Amino acid sequence: MNENVRPETMERITTPELADAFIAEQVEAIRAQVKDQKVLLALSGGVDSSVVAALLVKAIGQQLVCVHVNHGFLRKGEPEQVIQVFRNEMNANLIYVDAVDRFLDKVAGVTDPEQKRHIIGEEFIKVFDEEASRLEGVHFLAQGTIYPDILESERGIKAHHNVGGLPQEMDMELVEPVKLLFKDEVRVVGKALGLPDNMVFRQPFPGPGLAVRCPGAITRDRLEAVRESDAILREEFAKNGLEGKVWQYFTVVPDFKSTGIKNEERSFEWPVIIRAVNTKDAMTATVEDVPFSLLQHITDRITHEVAGVNRVLFDLTPKPTATIEYE
Repeated sequence: MNENVRPETMERITTPELADAFIAEQVEAIRAQVKDQKVLLALSGGVDSSVVAALLVKAIGQQLVCVHVNHGFLRKGEPEQVIQVFRNEMNANLIYVDAVDRFLDKVAGVTDPEQKRHIIGEEFIKVFDEEASRLEGVHFLAQGTIYPDILESERGIKAHHNVGGLPQEMDMELVEPVKLLFKDEVRVVGKALGLPDNMVFRQPFPGPGLAVRCPGAITRDRLEAVRESDAILREEFAKNGLEGKVWQYFTVVPDFKSTGIKNEERSFEWPVIIRAVNTKDAMTATVEDVPFSLLQHITDRITHEVAGVNRVLFDLTPKPTATIEYE
């Protein structure tokens, strides 16, 4: 039987009771797989890796070693938040790795989106391999792979850094307890594990982070434009009751410029594209009907507060024909 195929008989996890049964099953499976060995987990702070962390803590406690890699593609304030929540509040065994320059150097000049994803994924593996080599008794790598990741990778729609196994030179075994779950099921399981709502119901964030929202060759100034505009969008959605209501929302800064006017002078700067979608399982998605007055306010803030931007666009395309992310 293919372990990456969800059984047709598998019941959709929609209730606390079904989640509890899944948790009990996975705790037993994790203990049987890892025994007394240590497990290394890539902890981004997103929903998937957070739920996997909680599952592993429940199953094996301090045998879990969480590694948070700041690759330079995280949202504004995110590294600080991850440290606060997981190390200070959850008392997790957390290692923080500052690898910003390393990752930006690796993707410099790369324009192909699949190549960017593969480079970032390969570099992630190297970082974890290096961290594992500094620890004794680490033979397992945990990942927050979910079922849509597997489906999109197999169908050639999009490469995912956490799908496809590990390089032969990396002598570790994978632990992927939620790989057959859809996103809505992962949230139900997280809630049953006692994770806070602001973690369980936070919007999804891709493994390569803002790198896939900076199409074309990534530059530091354009990446900062993505980070700052995204922070404004998230702040305004939270203020206006859309946080938790809209499944995923973010900004994209494409690699082209247009003419505008700033301070009564010609400007030649980037546009910011706003994306806001709703979905249950990430396989299809509809566009959120954001109030026009709010879009106007967000546009005013972005064009006046984000360096290098003179135009804001709103993406009206559902999935299909578009994927949720741009790369």
